[in-house]
Amino acid sequence: MNRLARLATAALTASMALLVTACGAGGGDSSSDTIKGAGAGDAKTSAGPSASASAGSVKRPKITLPKEFRADFESWSNSDPKLQAILNDGREELRSKYAAITEADPESEAVAFYNSETTQATARKWIKQFTDDGDSIIGRVRVFDPQVHISDTGSGVLFYCVDERQASAKNRKTKKIVNTPDEPESLIQYRLRLDQTSQGVWKTTSLTTVPGACN
Repeated sequence: MNRLARLATAALTASMALLVTACGAGGGDSSSDTIKGAGAGDAKTSAGPSASASAGSVKRPKITLPKEFRADFESWSNSDPKLQAILNDGREELRSKYAAITEADPESEAVAFYNSETTQATARKWIKQFTDDGDSIIGRVRVFDPQVHISDTGSGVLFYCVDERQASAKNRKTKKIVNTPDEPESLIQYRLRLDQTSQGVWKTTSLTTVPGACN
């Protein structure tokens, strides 16, 4: 299994039950594959990095990715400001983890900022798998098909797809590169629940991933 796709396995599957509840699903894969009433808007690309419509008074961390790694967010906009705020913070949650890997920083403050204690622990476990092996990531991931809505309980629900086939793991010491396999499992659907803090930040409180669900 490629290193990036580790996120799609054991580290996060425990959160699935919470996510299904947030989506209002009654169980089973078919009920959680789509979000009723979701929409992604008309724009083809996101606004600039680290922008957020829900900024309010809180200062969000600056997240910078190196030149050798790109995360391209496609159609990452919505005409509803509240849904756009969820999209923005969901985007930065993912970017914070990529940045933590490239910076070899499992204790990243940005990861903590955008995650609850539960998802922060699983995110750090994923990041630490890279840092323990002396690996970083290079290349490009494409993040697309965002579907977002607010549940009856007031939680944000966000599904999106990540195409990892143009990304690779690179060892910092040996410079050895391990490419991501060109296979359906390298297109992964992320399923998040986000809850808004008193400061207006949509923190990820549940996350699971499904390899091959975006084909």
